[in-house]
Amino acid sequence: MKRKFETEAIRTQIKRTEFLEHSSPLYLTSSFVFEDAEDMRASFAEEKDRNIYSRYSNPNSSEFIEKVCKMEGAEDGFAFASGMSAVFSTFAALLDSGDHILSARSIFGSTHSLFTQIFPKWNITHSYFPFDELDKLEEFVQPNTKVLYAESPTNPGVDILDLEALGKFAKKHHLILIIDNCFATPYLQQPIKFGADLVIHSGTKLMDGQGRVLGGLTVGNKELVDKIYRHARITGPALSPFNAWVLSKSLETLGVRVDRHCSNALKVAEELEIHPKINWVKYPFLKSHPQFELAKKQMKAGGCVLSFEIKGGLAAGRKFFNSISLLSLSANLGDTRSIVTHPASTTHSKLSPKERADCGISDGMVRISVGLEHIDDILEDILKALGEV
Repeated sequence: MKRKFETEAIRTQIKRTEFLEHSSPLYLTSSFVFEDAEDMRASFAEEKDRNIYSRYSNPNSSEFIEKVCKMEGAEDGFAFASGMSAVFSTFAALLDSGDHILSARSIFGSTHSLFTQIFPKWNITHSYFPFDELDKLEEFVQPNTKVLYAESPTNPGVDILDLEALGKFAKKHHLILIIDNCFATPYLQQPIKFGADLVIHSGTKLMDGQGRVLGGLTVGNKELVDKIYRHARITGPALSPFNAWVLSKSLETLGVRVDRHCSNALKVAEELEIHPKINWVKYPFLKSHPQFELAKKQMKAGGCVLSFEIKGGLAAGRKFFNSISLLSLSANLGDTRSIVTHPASTTHSKLSPKERADCGISDGMVRISVGLEHIDDILEDILKALGEV
């Protein structure tokens, strides 16, 4: 019988050493030794599956990768130094000069900068499609389109894309479907079930869950991951063994943590929805969310992030932020500590006003990553700050 998610997260472990340790040890080593000349030759010839150098393989990284592969239903994966390292390396490994990326318009600001500032140097182009008009995707496909890319839920608008529709479209047009699953984590959503070829995570967020380490991961189709591995083996964006160990241990509590995140976030969303100083609130499992039914189809729960707009625009938003006392003013998310962010001036500040508007990011939008503090204390701080607006 297939073991449940929480059990795999806790019990998936690299082979114990002769000391029979209960918890996986740290392998803080840059390299590994060989038994003799033939062992060294065979290892470098890839006739043996063994660790050689921590730039491309380490027992701690392997354990982290194996856990997430089991969670996502993936064949293989590679771990990176950060989420953006995973995004960049995945595209760089799979794309050639002259290729075209078809991407949802609502994506993380740094990913947008990658598409608009870095890839054009290599003659790699992109087109954006509206996340809620998938019936018009045909209009955006070009003869050189190679990758279909999306986030769901999106950052920071928490909009939901139909993963099954994207999977069918990608298969029809022989495209590589890559989904950023950072907001949901494999606990809430497994894009591979809906047709994704590759899934990307920023381990820095909910996977770590405590704002301690950076990390990223790409999992999915074995042949595609092999291309990513060979690119990364040369270019060196690997996750450090220490961070891999931290992230692997953090996955053991991912399920229980995310349950609490989702419970708290839904209560915050429901409270804000009826507040007189709020124009709108978006949270995937809020019944008023435009893609509520789709979110329920794809996700186990709504995640930790919600967005809303304060009446009064930028000036009111500034008063709100300056009145916050418990919540952290930070650009991170998925932390045990609740975090409040102003996307227009932080995570998406590199976008032009028109680009932000196209993504649904208004000057008054606020993004909250709801943490694990007691819900009464979270609400008290938010409502008190709104009272100062």
